Amino acid sequence: MVKPIIRDVRILMKKSVRANKNDLQTARDLLDTLGAHADHCAGMAANMIGVNKNIIAVQCGIAPIVMLNPKIISHSAESYSTEEGCLSLDGVKRVRRYYSVEVEYDDLSFERHTKTLTGVAAQAVQHEIDHLFGKLI
Repeated sequence: MVKPIIRDVRILMKKSVRANKNDLQTARDLLDTLGAHADHCAGMAANMIGVNKNIIAVQCGIAPIVMLNPKIISHSAESYSTEEGCLSLDGVKRVRRYYSVEVEYDDLSFERHTKTLTGVAAQAVQHEIDHLFGKLI
């Protein structure tokens, strides 16, 4: 189900907690909500729809992917400066991002995966994982 986007920074600044099998509907809602905003959004975190769980959804190629309990386990040595916006916040902010990241996460069956991402997908994962820690751009 498509959910409204949360803009209350008090909610967005809370650190999220580990997701479990009871959170699968939230993951599906996050995917639906990302799909509704796909023309102007590369990723979303669960707190953006009001759920304080470690769940993100990111556009990776032609299909979005849901990551439960994602963790960046390594990244490129090189980084770059860019401007990012967010559906939950007004304006843009300059941030530093790594060119590539290796992320470990659970899928919807709670099987653990490791994926190396570059480009927009890497940038989106970094942005959304920041959300899970309550970090706002």
